[in-house]
Amino acid sequence: MIRPCLIALVTLALAAGSGIASGGERPNVLLLLVDDLKPALGCYGDAAARTPHLDALAARGLRFDLAYCNQAVCAPSRFTLMLGSHPTSTGLYGLDSRLRERLPDAVTLPQHFAAHGYRTESIGKVYHVGHGNEGDPQSFTVPPHKDKVIEYLDPASTHGGQLTREEALFTNQALDRIRSLPRGAAYESPDASDTDYADGRIADETVKRLRAARDRRQRDGTPFLIAAGFVRPHLPFSVPKRYWDLHDPAALPQPSRTTPPDGAPPVAMKRGGEIAAYDPVPDDGTVEPDLARRLIHGYYASVSYVDAQIGRVVAALDALGLADETLVVLWGDHGFHLGDHGLWTKHTNYEQANRIPLLLIAPGVTTPGSATRQPTESVDLFPTLAELAGLPAPTGPQPIDGISLVPVLRDPAARVRDHAYHVFPKAKLGRAIRTERHRFVEWKKPGEPDAAALLELYDYETDPGETRNLAADFPDLVTSLRKILARHPEPLPPGGSGPNRK
Repeated sequence: MIRPCLIALVTLALAAGSGIASGGERPNVLLLLVDDLKPALGCYGDAAARTPHLDALAARGLRFDLAYCNQAVCAPSRFTLMLGSHPTSTGLYGLDSRLRERLPDAVTLPQHFAAHGYRTESIGKVYHVGHGNEGDPQSFTVPPHKDKVIEYLDPASTHGGQLTREEALFTNQALDRIRSLPRGAAYESPDASDTDYADGRIADETVKRLRAARDRRQRDGTPFLIAAGFVRPHLPFSVPKRYWDLHDPAALPQPSRTTPPDGAPPVAMKRGGEIAAYDPVPDDGTVEPDLARRLIHGYYASVSYVDAQIGRVVAALDALGLADETLVVLWGDHGFHLGDHGLWTKHTNYEQANRIPLLLIAPGVTTPGSATRQPTESVDLFPTLAELAGLPAPTGPQPIDGISLVPVLRDPAARVRDHAYHVFPKAKLGRAIRTERHRFVEWKKPGEPDAAALLELYDYETDPGETRNLAADFPDLVTSLRKILARHPEPLPPGGSGPNRK
């Protein structure tokens, strides 16, 4: 259990403007990272969600209602978390991007903590591994503990046990002949135990590591940073049947609009993509209403499954007496389209792909059960956690684009930034800002004149469903938001040069 003096030290340190650990013991850090998790949680007001454990976690600290990833795809999003850098600052936009080829001397979040006496560990999907990407094993004190992302129990889901396209991609196998491999099932629901799938095993391993970390800290005072990465609700929606049974498919929310926003430029949309890699989705990615209902059911079942696994981890944190001396972060790497605008999965600049759940519990700092509308980005977590732990602010050598959220943790009404920034590369590069009310997107190739850009503007106060692009209707507002976007440096092109610029 935390020493009684630490809570007092937390309050004094923050009052003095420094980190939690000033003059006292440094807090542990537990990062709970969840793949493809949108705010489909009870604590975010989703009445269809069955997420009692994450709801209870939210009640311990601060819920960020306007948190956004910096790019809605796995590998780049995780790089932003670990580097504190925008994709436009590093050129790391792709699933196959290799961090050390672009930034050989980068100091990642866990490396920064390790340099100041922390033991850092990785369990499950923390960095993205697959598509030719090997993640970044050197970020951690000990070798990462890996498990599966694509997993099936029913042989029928893999055409009798064959290697499927997505299994191959996520294990870096047969990358030169992916299209010749069969597609795996989009979902399955066998009678199975939680640990028959990866997230159950990741929870078990995290509990084991927490126990060892507690003993180590008692023995020699070493604080820990443990990153536990859970893979559901990433496709396939493979979870035990009892989690499907928690939900009545007829009661689950269905998309109210399955067509693009009026006036949206074609570059902002997509067809097929990831969803079409799974049976029984047609090759063109068209999802009929009955299949849509089944996929939405699978997503909500998968969220309930991962909720239960995280619940086991948090219960262990409590049982081991670590909760009062541990910073806890729950972070979704990006959102997920469930048929809105006719879109599925991620890979867009729209709200459903980019808004993420973010919970931060800092004992003695965050007010239990509080919430903020501070627009927040994934890059902000690196400087925030460093300040809370009493460490020096990160300085790179990679560009540090994040801003410490500690003032917001102390007062949810405080503001440290006026917008969140995110990006998605296609034929043109879409750079977006999200204020508390609006999203503005500028689509153009790096270096192109402003006149070549395609523009989008959405007002979430009057049109939360993004039904109409308002850019042509409000030129003065576009000019104002474009000035905010112009505060960001000229973006690096994918694979471009100069990743270490400030």
